[in-house]
Amino acid sequence: MPRLTEVDRPQALGLLQACLPISDVSLRMNANRTTIFRLRQRLHETDTVSDRPRSGRPRCTTQRQDRNLVRNHMNNIFLSASASSRHTRERNHQRISANTVRRRLSTLAYVLVAHTSAPS
Repeated sequence: MPRLTEVDRPQALGLLQACLPISDVSLRMNANRTTIFRLRQRLHETDTVSDRPRSGRPRCTTQRQDRNLVRNHMNNIFLSASASSRHTRERNHQRISANTVRRRLSTLAYVLVAHTSAPS
């Protein structure tokens, strides 16, 4: 069963406030009964139903910096990753490694190729 989205959660809570049983709400929202029960429980405990922060290391570059990396490499295909990291360090006063540049280019270039090769 799919997760409840940010839009679905208030709808499920509205159905619960309309005195519908958890089983009926779960059928209408196509979610597990436990999911609806925990949603109601979290609302009572924290007064919010928004997503909690996830664990993981924060990214060292923003989406805008990632786009600039790809744009620089599209303009100069022979630019090395280490040269690009030096250029980013000079422009943004932020140190990023050549491996970070390679990872960003591999993920963003894949997205770029997928968008440009789609039939129109």
